[in-house]
Amino acid sequence: MSATTAAVRPAGYSVVRIGARGRFLLHRRAAVVAAALVALLAAVCVAYLCVGESFVAPGEVLKVVLGRPSADELVVGTLRLPRMVVGLLVGLAFGIAGALIQTVARNPLASPDIIGISQGASALTVGAMTFGITSYTVLPYLSVIGGVAAAALVYAFAWRGGLHATRFVLIGIGFAIALRSVTTLFLTKGDYLVAQQAQIWMTGSLNGRGYDEAAPIGWTLLILLPAVLWAARAQRTVTMDDDTATALGVRLGRVRLGLVALGVILASVATGTAGPVDFVALLAPQIARRMTRTAQIPLLCSALLGAVIVVFADLLARRLFSPTELPVGVLTAAVGAPYLIWLIIRGHSGRRGGNA
Repeated sequence: MSATTAAVRPAGYSVVRIGARGRFLLHRRAAVVAAALVALLAAVCVAYLCVGESFVAPGEVLKVVLGRPSADELVVGTLRLPRMVVGLLVGLAFGIAGALIQTVARNPLASPDIIGISQGASALTVGAMTFGITSYTVLPYLSVIGGVAAAALVYAFAWRGGLHATRFVLIGIGFAIALRSVTTLFLTKGDYLVAQQAQIWMTGSLNGRGYDEAAPIGWTLLILLPAVLWAARAQRTVTMDDDTATALGVRLGRVRLGLVALGVILASVATGTAGPVDFVALLAPQIARRMTRTAQIPLLCSALLGAVIVVFADLLARRLFSPTELPVGVLTAAVGAPYLIWLIIRGHSGRRGGNA
């Protein structure tokens, strides 16, 4: 049995056995990268809780996190920890969403904030704020409706008996521009104070967020966990060419639709919680793929990287220009925009080289 398993095991994978009959393949490099990212995320979270208007020693931070009495309970447990939890969950959701949508579209540009999904969520959310709905326990659900509606329109217009990656991205960019105009229209029609509040939200901000805002996205991630585990397995079939996948009995249309729907819901809930924190869903999956060198985009590493990016960016946003706090979306855009330009230039150079 072991000789047969070794013969079919791909290079770089190990067989992990669970019980007498259960076993699965584990990509060794991806496992090492995931472990390193967990350690990095833990370090970033501790730094986040330590650094602020006043410095709190790591030992006191751990006391608060573990629920032990501490003189810094107010600073760490009440002011910093809830906001960090929201950033952590938002980063996880954006990382997974970007990985799923980029996998289906087979294009690194196809992240929710590029192809109109975040803009759809923003348009409906800002519209609701304009009409007086400002509760953060309601806005995430409206964001889901807006994001799903935008994704459905992009999917419908891009479908021509199949889903061509380039057409999907270009139509998504077109919808993103149109929906951004709709959002601007809502801003001009709304009350000045509401418009100002919506403008800050649209930049992507964790300022003032707490456990009330963390609850909807936390429950969403928990409820969708079985679907995410299914997606981690299903995305392997999507990376095959259509003929091979069909020959193996894979219903590609249903699998792609399921992966896209899952990514859209996660991106929309994250947008409703913290606003459209740009480029996290674009950066995290691509960096994760380069680190792990796997055939498909790794979901776990993408999620962890998304969390690291958002928490670290918010730490910088709080402290770089203290006492003024920047929205976290400003920091992620400052890093993500040059990366997007590099992706476009590299893609153009690659096509030109191929044509030559």
